[in-house]
Amino acid sequence: MIKDPKYLIMRNGLLCLFVVCCSCTTPKELISLDGLPKLKNKINNIIDHSDININMSIKFVTLNDFKTLYSYNSKKLLIPASNNKLYTLAAALYYLGSDYSFSTTVLKNKNNLILRGGGDPDLSIEQLDSLAKIVSKILNKVDTLYLDDNLLDSLHYGPGWMWDEGSSWWVAPIGVLSLNDNSIDFHIKPGDVNKPAIINHIPATQYIKVNNKSKTVNDTLNYKKLNIERNWISQNNHFLVTGEVLDTASIDTIYRNINNPTLFTGTIFKESLEKHGVLVKYLSKNIPPENYEIIAVHNSNMLIESAKDLMFESKNLTAELFVKTIGTLDTIPGTWQVGIDSIKSFLTREVKLDTSNLRIADGSGISRYSLTNSNQIVSLLQWVYKSKYKNIFLNTLPTGGNILKKGLKDRFIKEGEIVKAKTGHLSGVSNLSGYIFSPKYGPIAFSILMNGYKGSHKKYRNIQDQIVKTIIYD
Repeated sequence: MIKDPKYLIMRNGLLCLFVVCCSCTTPKELISLDGLPKLKNKINNIIDHSDININMSIKFVTLNDFKTLYSYNSKKLLIPASNNKLYTLAAALYYLGSDYSFSTTVLKNKNNLILRGGGDPDLSIEQLDSLAKIVSKILNKVDTLYLDDNLLDSLHYGPGWMWDEGSSWWVAPIGVLSLNDNSIDFHIKPGDVNKPAIINHIPATQYIKVNNKSKTVNDTLNYKKLNIERNWISQNNHFLVTGEVLDTASIDTIYRNINNPTLFTGTIFKESLEKHGVLVKYLSKNIPPENYEIIAVHNSNMLIESAKDLMFESKNLTAELFVKTIGTLDTIPGTWQVGIDSIKSFLTREVKLDTSNLRIADGSGISRYSLTNSNQIVSLLQWVYKSKYKNIFLNTLPTGGNILKKGLKDRFIKEGEIVKAKTGHLSGVSNLSGYIFSPKYGPIAFSILMNGYKGSHKKYRNIQDQIVKTIIYD
């Protein structure tokens, strides 16, 4: 039910507000309800019958005539989670451009090499190996391979990231020399019964250690789910595998992050060079002040391709590298703070947002320090829709029922491309913001922010879906 610290009563689908005059009354804008009467009744009934008592900020606005279809507490600040990526992408398109490319460079001086990072969020093992192959045609021995990560600062975790997030791929450390999402792909298949499961990992590197204490079993009695964890408390790359695998199970993949992305990428490059016959004696970050010549460069795909992964796969690493790269336009090394300041300047100057009460702590939305509201997000989406970035931005957003990508693949299956939106989830947080292409109202910008519950997101996602469908089929 729609509730507030003051007196709100739902009667016949209409919200009645009884104002209590005292010095601590809730600001008027935080208990607002607006929109078309018919839609207000329908959506209020959905929320009322869902029996929820959470913090919400909701807004739907038509883009042809800027009519508010429905608005509830649209100025209430809540945690955006991955809806924060909407701000990050818009700013990246504005500052960097959709055709921006990240360069990873190899330089040479005598028998010394530099591997210089350019902040590529999508650098793959195969692409790094291609650089090693080029080097192998020039050198057969490297005295020192220097790792240059000076374009961006050395902070690996964003402000407000929880120290105990662990080793999941979605909280991989941020680095200008990043590879394979700064994660290890563990491929697991059954071994012989009562023997450990067979575990292979990509990249196949000596950078990590794996202690396999798993067991292959032939029944589910007292079954213990397989788990792979890095000793992240000690900030090392020792992985422990525990639990069980059924002997009839198919191959599964688990992704786990690594510590120290610069050294990780440098080690894989060293191993690739050695695979191609180039002996490397030392790895170092202490680059001497000498002249080096470029001998190999990998240029990433255009930023727009990374942006699609940012939104469809909700890649946090990509978001943070976008922010820090924006920061390099003002200072080297690029930092979170300078990048975020630039994003807020963009929102103030171009989107005309009052950012005095908008808190952006990182690019991805992992941080619980970030706070925004549905009114601010809708204002951004309105600006994007009338800007030159409209089609590019829209093409990055997940569409309903897209089975090939994450995002909305299990939602709005019937509606399809009528809905283009970004999800956002953290523990106790479920959000959905984007566009609806309504047969009746035309294009609509919307944002639904829900915070402050326990347990599964499923109930709150269902409510969001019902609200969106109410607008579509009105």
